[in-house]
Amino acid sequence: MTSPQSWWTHRPTLFRVVSDLLAGELALMRPGHARRPLPWPPGLDLAADLGADSLELLGLATVMEQVLAIGCIGEDRVLAFPRLDAWVDAVAAGLDGGGDIVSFRTSGSSGAPKTCSHALADLEQEVQVLAGLFAGTRRIVGLVPSHHIYGFLFTVLLPRALGLAPDAVADLRGMSPGGVARQSQAGDLVVAYPDFWQAFAPVAGELPDGVTGVSSTAPCPDEVARAVAAGGLARLVQVYGSSETAGVGWRDSPDDDYRLFPYWSPVAGPAEAGAVLTRVRSDGSRADYPLQDKLAWSAPGSFRPAGRIDRAVQVGGMNVFPGYVADVLRMHPMVEDASVRPMRPDEGQRLKAFVVPRAGVPLEGSQEAARLRAELGAWIAERLSAPERPAAYSFGPALPRQASGKLSDWIIDTGA
Repeated sequence: MTSPQSWWTHRPTLFRVVSDLLAGELALMRPGHARRPLPWPPGLDLAADLGADSLELLGLATVMEQVLAIGCIGEDRVLAFPRLDAWVDAVAAGLDGGGDIVSFRTSGSSGAPKTCSHALADLEQEVQVLAGLFAGTRRIVGLVPSHHIYGFLFTVLLPRALGLAPDAVADLRGMSPGGVARQSQAGDLVVAYPDFWQAFAPVAGELPDGVTGVSSTAPCPDEVARAVAAGGLARLVQVYGSSETAGVGWRDSPDDDYRLFPYWSPVAGPAEAGAVLTRVRSDGSRADYPLQDKLAWSAPGSFRPAGRIDRAVQVGGMNVFPGYVADVLRMHPMVEDASVRPMRPDEGQRLKAFVVPRAGVPLEGSQEAARLRAELGAWIAERLSAPERPAAYSFGPALPRQASGKLSDWIIDTGA
């Protein structure tokens, strides 16, 4: 029997989570297609209004069952009635019979989605610690999807742990950084990601008292953290974690190391690389978790990330894998080889690609090169999400390499 305090008993919260989940999964099914902006109306017909066919509806229903661990909700409940409000009703009924596990979909090292499952009690264990870090919060401003683990922890579970009313969450994802600053209220906790904070710092203006920020999904550059502090943010808390682990540690100054949450410890002690941590779970059991980062330890409970193991980079708050993007480019019949890298800070915040055309394809300064550039953009748009798509292409007879033979950086080409 579920408690009346279960997170899904607040209809707008459940509606937001289900809408985010369906929108995210439909985007994965349709790379390159324009999305219908959120929020969606309760009466939205997934088939008539979004054009979802029977296979897509089946896939969406299956994902809801898997992510929310609610068992089969039945064709008669969702496939025959593809209205959003009917699907939310079906999810609520399923959660009333369970709701002990929540899963989150993320990209694996190959770029393929994978599912990371967590006991709801373990997530509640984390938000109890977070509630102590953010005591005094009056409202939560969400700028991240609620079906991702970061958004779920901070915009679904944390309000309850803080004793806030369920409607004390403002979803401002459609607003510009300047608009968020103007809408800020005293005591706000703004839940965002590094790229947002970078854009927010120069437009923040004079903020009300006690506006706190939290940043996750990627390391926040030290200069960005200092800029938002200078711009009037009371505090910027950086949370280190992943979909696999949930939160692992936190810091509120770029000059400090991260501090482990109290239920985590390094498996082999701080003298080791720290690629595996042990968690004491809410039921007292222990579990080991491999990390996607190397950790540099300064004390048993203090660390700094020391580089990705899986070679992921962050674009727009999402993990993307340049090697996987390069593989997709190499599949094009006119491409011999390709390399993909993040742009330098002076170039932008997206990926860039260097492409070696197959023999017989002219290089720069020709109509053929311009055509190839356009074809590659369309090729990528059909196969990858927006953060994964290179924003700039350069072409040459061979990949740029250092004298040692290692791949080197290249200047973004603005021609063709």
